[in-house]
Amino acid sequence: MAKNISVIIPTYNRLVALAELIECLYQQSYQNFEVIIVNDAGQSIEIIKNLYPELHITIINLAKNSQHVIARNIALDIAKTEFILLCDDDDLLHPLHIENLINAIDSYDLLYTDAEIFNYKISENTRIPIDIRLFAYKYDPQAIKTFSTFIPSGCLYRSSIHRKIGLFDSELHNYWDWDFILRVQAEFRVNKLSIASVYYAFSNENNMSANHQDMTDYLTKLCQKHNLGNLQTKNFFLLLEEPEIKQLASKSKRLWNQQPIISRLAKENL
Repeated sequence: MAKNISVIIPTYNRLVALAELIECLYQQSYQNFEVIIVNDAGQSIEIIKNLYPELHITIINLAKNSQHVIARNIALDIAKTEFILLCDDDDLLHPLHIENLINAIDSYDLLYTDAEIFNYKISENTRIPIDIRLFAYKYDPQAIKTFSTFIPSGCLYRSSIHRKIGLFDSELHNYWDWDFILRVQAEFRVNKLSIASVYYAFSNENNMSANHQDMTDYLTKLCQKHNLGNLQTKNFFLLLEEPEIKQLASKSKRLWNQQPIISRLAKENL
């Protein structure tokens, strides 16, 4: 029997990127899913639903900006499926991504994959990928308490997890995903597929959602919640060069042809 999935996407004023993600969902080989998009009081995204009538898309328009963690929790409240797939509005998925996860999920409660991290430039309503690098690290439940190599975008998990551990912690704005994986692995079966089928957008402009003091405060809260000791905020790419992180690096199957995703929004020049 086909497994039902709710794809949860919080979004805020990233129409071009969102259209590319929806194009990726349209191209998925596995199609037994609904899409729940929470528009966090940003520009109208109704055009996305109109451009992709083949997909079962529900749009929730928030009256005020509530930030991405609360937006995800709002989507969880209306998702009634057996499985949840998370995705950021500016990330992309390989066409086989969901199929690969759904075929392997029976032995686990949460599965995630490796990723390709990319920066981009925009031309004619399309992001052109640049500066692409592999992000592939073995899943180590102990090591993840020091540095999280878990990318939530594209992860697939059983919705029943939330009945035991609760929703995402909105008090941990910048580290909600780290908190989530720590809570999940303490109670459930977690694993990673060594396939880089998530394409993770990372640019300095889009990842400056909090200043350094905010990051430090959120990390302190995370450390106190999980008894992680005194971890320090560091530049993401410099952290990847530290010896203990490099030791976790693993091989991964790379699928991306590194070509841009041309959405219907771009094709129609809207």
